[in-house]
Amino acid sequence: MKITQIHAREVLDSRGFPTVEVELEAESNGSKFFGSAIVPSGASTGEGEALELRDGDKKRYGGKGVLKAVANVREKIAPALIGREFPNQFLLDDALRDLDGTANKSKLGANAILPVSMAFCRAQAAAEGIPAYLQISKLFESKGVTLPVPMMNIINGGKHADNGLAIQEFMIVPAGFTKFSDALRAGAEVFHTLKKILHDKGLSTGVGDEGGFAPSFTGEKPHEQVIQSIMQAISEAGYKPGSDIFLALDCAASEFSPEKGTYLFEGQKHSSKEMIALYSHWIENYPIISIEDGLSEHDWDGWEELTRAAGSKIQLVGDDLFVTNPTYLKRGIDHHCGNAVLIKLNQIGTVTETLETMKMASHAHFAQISSHRSGESEDTFIADLAVGTDCGQIKTGSASRTDRIAKYNRLLRIEEQLGDKAVFKGLASFPAFKRK
Repeated sequence: MKITQIHAREVLDSRGFPTVEVELEAESNGSKFFGSAIVPSGASTGEGEALELRDGDKKRYGGKGVLKAVANVREKIAPALIGREFPNQFLLDDALRDLDGTANKSKLGANAILPVSMAFCRAQAAAEGIPAYLQISKLFESKGVTLPVPMMNIINGGKHADNGLAIQEFMIVPAGFTKFSDALRAGAEVFHTLKKILHDKGLSTGVGDEGGFAPSFTGEKPHEQVIQSIMQAISEAGYKPGSDIFLALDCAASEFSPEKGTYLFEGQKHSSKEMIALYSHWIENYPIISIEDGLSEHDWDGWEELTRAAGSKIQLVGDDLFVTNPTYLKRGIDHHCGNAVLIKLNQIGTVTETLETMKMASHAHFAQISSHRSGESEDTFIADLAVGTDCGQIKTGSASRTDRIAKYNRLLRIEEQLGDKAVFKGLASFPAFKRK
């Protein structure tokens, strides 16, 4: 694979903010092959994430332009790579890391480096005449046949909606099925049932960044009202909560933690212990299968306590805590903080480093979840990543907005391609969850 051309441009993400698209051409055995990729962007971000380079020019897109990142691809990355041969993904990504030379991609920007890495992966898949998920499975040394259980964010809060809810995502997890397509259908049916329930209650059915509804619940315990409304929707859609469909939360607690060990929740100040007690109450009373970022990324002591309290019952996912970074993940493994890691390519900046983090998690028996960002696009790489690594779980939003649906449709096509080889593990994809 000799790289012959790299082109970058500024395009828009699902929130209307600029991001970077890269098109890459490579030559192998006299034939040309192509790959392209669009990098996503997050709203709720961990402090340890690789740097997303923005222009800062308030006259363009309120300072969020990415022309500097585009220029870095065109003027620094492309001249350094064009004409060179790269036998595999690992060597290409090593060259990108060496070119940047910083731990957090701050010289060139992770949003300049990652789309080149992703586009090369697709070009190499094209050269080998296989889909991207099988190319990833070769890199990861996996079977590449497992369709992921969708974790569908059907009510948005936090930074993804302006409705006063502290918790960022309320998800349904259709894990009680034997096929991905059946699980997706059940999730979509619950989503539409929930819309009717919210409408009948006089609540907003507008959607947030990730396609979930964003109603404003009033009165006492608004978060528990949300959970109860979702439970009602599952039942009215004809499914059994805790058997067919489960619940999951992404608390994004760093966003409502003004200082380590303190949380502003439902108008009151809470300690880590009080938040853990609240989560434990919910776990006992509702079919919650997973809680992500239940405590702040700085509250490592609290995470240890949370894991002791709930880690043998449900999945505890680190997102802001681990930021897809092996250094942070190793600390979590060593200190028994959580039992799962959220995987976001742009938190670390290359395909290789993403797979390295997933390997580390797998060896420590931590579950892995291939995940979108709130600023997404039509790019479906995370769907191929989920199948290619056999990780068994994906977060890619609700059953609305084309930027989310594109990933689900990609998975439906992959399921069809795999045919009898397709595997859907359902509850077995959540090894930490213990059914009551």
